[in-house]
Amino acid sequence: MKPEDVISSLKKAFGRGIKDVRIEKKAANAKKKYIIYRLWLTAETGIFKDAVRHLCSKYPDPHFSACSGYDTGKSIELIYHFTLNYATRLSEFTVSIKVSLPKSNPVVQTITDLIPGALIAEREMQEMLGVKIVGIPDTRRLFLDKTFPADVYPWRKDEKGPQKLVRNLNEEGKP
Repeated sequence: MKPEDVISSLKKAFGRGIKDVRIEKKAANAKKKYIIYRLWLTAETGIFKDAVRHLCSKYPDPHFSACSGYDTGKSIELIYHFTLNYATRLSEFTVSIKVSLPKSNPVVQTITDLIPGALIAEREMQEMLGVKIVGIPDTRRLFLDKTFPADVYPWRKDEKGPQKLVRNLNEEGKP
């Protein structure tokens, strides 16, 4: 299986719901004989979980690596990172699926029923960015203390961010 096969399969299954597709190639050893492939794509919010389900059914045992997230100013973007052909020498490649969520209603379906190992990463996105993960089996805080305000999200750049909690000691006249 190659990155092109994954793109073709996803495009066939979801059409225009899959966009911004790109494949990066990079030499991985000193003699530049081995090439690492990285596949990047964006899935519309409504098909995101189905795209992950498709990966799980079509390509056995995708290895979930991490979920990264950030506030773009206009939306919150989550990128779920997977490795296909995991532990198969010279044929592994990464697949990173981005989903863009409106800041007014940042909601996405959990993938923990497909990949249980995603639980910690999804809990982190809830706490740090204020994303509502629908169906997540455990919504307790994991990273922030229970005394941290519930409506403040450390990675947000807007009014829900931590700016109101930050003190500037120079402005207060303290060294």
